[in-house]
Amino acid sequence: MNHTMLAAIAESAHAPLAVRHIARPVPGKGQVLIRVHAAGVNPLDTKIATGAAAHACQALPAVLGLDLAGTVIERGEAVEGFIPGQEVFGMAGGIGGTQGTLAEYIAVDARLVALKPHRLEMREAAALPLVFITAWEGLVDRANVRGGQRVLIHGGAGGVGQVAVQLAKARGAEVYATGSATSLDFIRSLGATAIDYQAQSVDDYVQQHTAGEGFDIVYDTVGGSTLDAAFKAVKPYIGHVLSCLGWGQHSLAPLSFKSATYSGVFTLTPLLTGAGREHHGAILREAAALANAGKLKIRIDQQPFGLNDVNEAFRQVAEGRGKGKTVVHLVSP
Repeated sequence: MNHTMLAAIAESAHAPLAVRHIARPVPGKGQVLIRVHAAGVNPLDTKIATGAAAHACQALPAVLGLDLAGTVIERGEAVEGFIPGQEVFGMAGGIGGTQGTLAEYIAVDARLVALKPHRLEMREAAALPLVFITAWEGLVDRANVRGGQRVLIHGGAGGVGQVAVQLAKARGAEVYATGSATSLDFIRSLGATAIDYQAQSVDDYVQQHTAGEGFDIVYDTVGGSTLDAAFKAVKPYIGHVLSCLGWGQHSLAPLSFKSATYSGVFTLTPLLTGAGREHHGAILREAAALANAGKLKIRIDQQPFGLNDVNEAFRQVAEGRGKGKTVVHLVSP
């Protein structure tokens, strides 16, 4: 058995990632060893690489990468529900001092992964975990999205946005989503009513689509001034604003005068603290069920990136050039 593996390591802030041979991990109690087939690259990964994501608690040097799809190779002690040979996916490492997914192998807490949806290829499955968990924790855990509601997703063509649109639709809501002019056709293809946020004011689209009442749920996946727009677009009294990027300074007056509700979404907590990891696994099982039912897809960038191309993959994500989620494949698709 080869006791080493290749991995992409951020050795210091702003330095190019280095592909090195390091020791292959051994699964501990409650862990599974996974042969990584594909690893999704998220904006958070690129921020960690520049030293700009203190909230991820990932000191450098470190192997980066949060998302993966791969095959279970070995089980540690006290692992139930997984056997070698099974294909799995999950948001499983890369923060809080843990090894990331941009490596040939990773030993992860079995509670953080689920069986890969059979209708998705490895690269598609590797693109899903962080964005789907983020969408679910907002729309379902906080807002209980359901039929009869009008839901507005800000940034409907983005990573979180595209799955949030599909999740809200799958749960029976009437879905609207904002985007730039070039993204409107893609948003419509997901089944949402597309809103060009550059061509219409908040007041205009609230009037057009809700007769001025406001939306029952508004999910901001963009941050900054978009969260302020969400406060204006929500329905009074029963409205609920969500944000996965609500980290700036904002006036709560527009929300308060409506007696509406706000919830922040921070999906890293189970990885950082160990609390709630079973819930992440359960959310991924919901994602797999939706994907296998044909109700969930993920658009991935079609440029092929291998481990040796990891720096170009990171540049693409940092510069927002990808046409869909960027994925690095460690086993040829």
